[in-house]
Amino acid sequence: MSTTEHQITAVQQLDDRPSMNNSFQYDALVEFGAAVLRAHDVPAEDATLVADSLTIAERWGHASHGLLRLPWYVERLRSGAMNPVTHITIDTDRGAVAAADAHDGIGQIVADRMTTLAIAKARDHGVGVVGVRNSNHFGTAAYFTRRAAAQGFAAILTTNGSPAMAPWGGLDKVVGANPWSFATPDGLGDTAVVDIANTGVARGKIYAAQERGDNLPDGWALDRNGEPTTDPSAALDDGIVLPMGGHKGYAISFMMDVFSGVLTGSAYGTGVHGPWESTPRSGSGHLVIVIDIRAFQPLERFEERMRDLVGQVQSVRKGPGVQQIFYPGEIENGKAAAAGLIDLPETTIAGLQDLAAQTDNEFPAPS
Repeated sequence: MSTTEHQITAVQQLDDRPSMNNSFQYDALVEFGAAVLRAHDVPAEDATLVADSLTIAERWGHASHGLLRLPWYVERLRSGAMNPVTHITIDTDRGAVAAADAHDGIGQIVADRMTTLAIAKARDHGVGVVGVRNSNHFGTAAYFTRRAAAQGFAAILTTNGSPAMAPWGGLDKVVGANPWSFATPDGLGDTAVVDIANTGVARGKIYAAQERGDNLPDGWALDRNGEPTTDPSAALDDGIVLPMGGHKGYAISFMMDVFSGVLTGSAYGTGVHGPWESTPRSGSGHLVIVIDIRAFQPLERFEERMRDLVGQVQSVRKGPGVQQIFYPGEIENGKAAAAGLIDLPETTIAGLQDLAAQTDNEFPAPS
């Protein structure tokens, strides 16, 4: 098995293994998260969107971007590093292209509004491009590109984050994981989507492993001295998350910082701060590109061609022990559609219970 295959298998094992912790109703977690945010002056509609974005990440199997982040967001709201009411100003508008300043607003709200603006521009011009500066972490990028795909568009979303990896061959963190997402309709009533960080694994998965008390798989991280480590704390405390694909992951991440930070006028490199830091301004920038598929061909024809491509991918011979070939996004599509409870680790539950007590809200009972 190659290194990449080993890393993919390790991620699946951490995300998909049966949980021994408490399980909760989806809607109850969304309402609780929204109530906590409302208690910190976040408008009701915005609070619900943020809470939903965190809870759907749990359902998708990506706890790294789930409710463990809610206490981080709350600390940033309390410190004033993130504004509870998101005010976005449009600096320039040149038809298909706009540049905006988010004024330290909540990342999910910024991304949602800018994606909506890019969709509107794509309807008028065939393409909509919106760059945003001075935002915050927005959770899973696919949450927003999926929204565009559901309306019959193709979408690309980039963002930058605080330093996570060293430049190839170096030992000091200056480059973020800087994730990106591509999404289109899949021709089957849902979405084909990729949402990946340029590290071999999203740093949030290391936080999730730390929450569960797990060791990391080999090949995920180095400690501060450049030695391989399986200790989440050593990886997070001045350690280095390794790039995906060696030097290629570093190069892609560098360019995502160019498009998200340098191009938009936002912070970049060591100037960006992560959501787990309670007091500094984030400086995160985003770039969203929405393309009207109808500018190239009828949507029905595109979907027909997507079904053909999916069919080609899924008709190949399967490797030993492989039951099904998936196209990108298909696993999450199935998890989102399935009814079921959300399993949370005990440490995440403890953090949410603390928020409940601090905001005079009732944390939902497990189901």
